[in-house]
Amino acid sequence: MAPIAEVAASTLAQVDDTFAAFQAKNASPGMSYGIVIDGRLVHAASTGASTIDGSAMHPRSVLRVASMTKSFTAATILFLRDEGRLRLDDPVGRYVPELDGMRLPTADSPVPTLRMLLTMSAGLPTDDPWADREESMEPDGLSRLLASGLSFSAAPGTDFQYSNLGYVIAGRVIANVTGERYHDVVRRRLIEPLGLTSTGFAVADVPAEDVVSGHVRVDDTWSVEPFTAAGEFSPLGGIFSSVADLALWVGGFTDAFPPRDGPDDGHPLCRASRREMQQLQRFSEVTVPPARDSTPALRARVMGYGLGLVVTHDTRWGQIVGHSGGYPGYGSHMRWHPTSGVGVIALGNGRYVSASEPAAAALEIVLASLDAPSRRFDRWARTRELQRSVQSLVQHWDDTTADRIFASNVDADVSRDRRRTAVQDVAGRLGVIAAGQDPAPHSDSAAHIAWWITGEHGRARVQIQLTPHADPLVQTLDVSFVGAVSAALANAAQATATELAGEGAMVHVGVEVECVEWRSRDDATFRIRAGVDQWTAVIVADPESGEVTSRRITASPPTSRRFEIVGDPDSGSVPA
Repeated sequence: MAPIAEVAASTLAQVDDTFAAFQAKNASPGMSYGIVIDGRLVHAASTGASTIDGSAMHPRSVLRVASMTKSFTAATILFLRDEGRLRLDDPVGRYVPELDGMRLPTADSPVPTLRMLLTMSAGLPTDDPWADREESMEPDGLSRLLASGLSFSAAPGTDFQYSNLGYVIAGRVIANVTGERYHDVVRRRLIEPLGLTSTGFAVADVPAEDVVSGHVRVDDTWSVEPFTAAGEFSPLGGIFSSVADLALWVGGFTDAFPPRDGPDDGHPLCRASRREMQQLQRFSEVTVPPARDSTPALRARVMGYGLGLVVTHDTRWGQIVGHSGGYPGYGSHMRWHPTSGVGVIALGNGRYVSASEPAAAALEIVLASLDAPSRRFDRWARTRELQRSVQSLVQHWDDTTADRIFASNVDADVSRDRRRTAVQDVAGRLGVIAAGQDPAPHSDSAAHIAWWITGEHGRARVQIQLTPHADPLVQTLDVSFVGAVSAALANAAQATATELAGEGAMVHVGVEVECVEWRSRDDATFRIRAGVDQWTAVIVADPESGEVTSRRITASPPTSRRFEIVGDPDSGSVPA
């Protein structure tokens, strides 16, 4: 996927200011961070110091990435699945003998599966920070731990519980299935093929001159945390890496979108499996971030776990994927927007530093500056073909055409006579329709299209949804008339848009005003869009004086998502 745009220098400066302000709060001695587009590190910088003696960090600085390691563990499980060497829905005891016949929380509990472990739904309790201190455990120690039995805080398969031990068990599955040490499998199957030269499980695996020690702050004084050796708990968070290497790792996930024909090479894990990792598998929570400044738009996010990755669905940006990491001495975060290929990586050398805070803000800054789409897709050629047929039907109703393009439900939902009368009424109200107009259609999916028909007395909004047949048909047809508003009402709508655009929106990429519902020339509903924000304004004006008598404004975030059609076959003008 090609970059949607170059990031402006002013935007990158805003990103730098965001990280500098965060680090200035003494959250970490230093941070290394970068902006990634399609796996290409387009901006890399650092703030603070890599050591308490003041040495600066750089994009090659190597730090513990902690739980970001889980994405490597999950990817390794998936390519073993793809090779037919294991199945995600098998009981985990099939691959880890110590867990075969384990005592479950209730008599009716299912045995945990590998999928449950990877999606944080095996019922094991949240185990931060205990697990972080157990990385160096020897194989015999883990075997004794597992054989002694486990405690469950929920019935397997019923709830999200963030479990590090679940990923430790997944690491044991990898070792048992391959007959190799977990660390060696990940290095041989992922790290080396991807050319991650600054990534490994031990200090000896990475360039010594780039290694950054972790730190802990006690009584306002930073001190160095000792390194822990790689062991049986490494699958939960043991990897060392750099911003430069992680840009390639993130790029592998963004490259999986969109689904497409063509070679599926250049990555050890196939595109379909990389996309599978980024799908929400287990819901965790809904969050409502505070409004920016005085912007009235309400944003909401649905969050959950995929396979080794956290998946968020945002009411504006659509899907955002990533993972945080926290370890004795370190804090890390990576997040990206699959639709645009834009991502952010942040690594800090302070114990459990919340690197997600500046990283999330930085990604929002970049996406807003680019006015990134929520989703991209190809529109069917058949969708455009039926658009032309419906355009003709609206202007000059013909039952033969309707018979040819309507699915069986259309006349059952609304009688043919009633639909014909309603459409002909709209056509009559439009009056003469100019020839050769480009309807500038909007689509929510490959099988949907909506557009405007402009006549001498107003406009008509037309919308169709197609069936899933091999040769799709029209299953829904909506036609509504929107008349011309008075000059006073149009001016009031424009003034309202200007007022809203000036009230705290972080970034605006043009201001759009559209009349979407018409009750009379002096009473209408407008949709106003400014950057990432969107409102609905119902405005009424006095027909004689032209003064506004009523105005009701509501934020409308659910409809503020912006879709972009990448492929649009035969997208010429629809003839009148």
